[in-house]
Amino acid sequence: MVRTYLKKVDAAILTGEHSIAQPVLANAVPIIDRMADKGIIHKNKAARHKSRLNAKVKALASAKG
Repeated sequence: MVRTYLKKVDAAILTGEHSIAQPVLANAVPIIDRMADKGIIHKNKAARHKSRLNAKVKALASAKG
């Protein structure tokens, strides 16, 4: 499930549109956190994924304007 959401966010980032990528990221973050809470992935790995994805989405916003 985590991998699926990560792929969805990556695909949204590849569109190059911040308005598309931001809501997809917002949907993925709680899923990543939930899987970390359950112990499926380590909490630091979850934080690393969220940080990297958020940086990419922020870069889209600054690139546009």
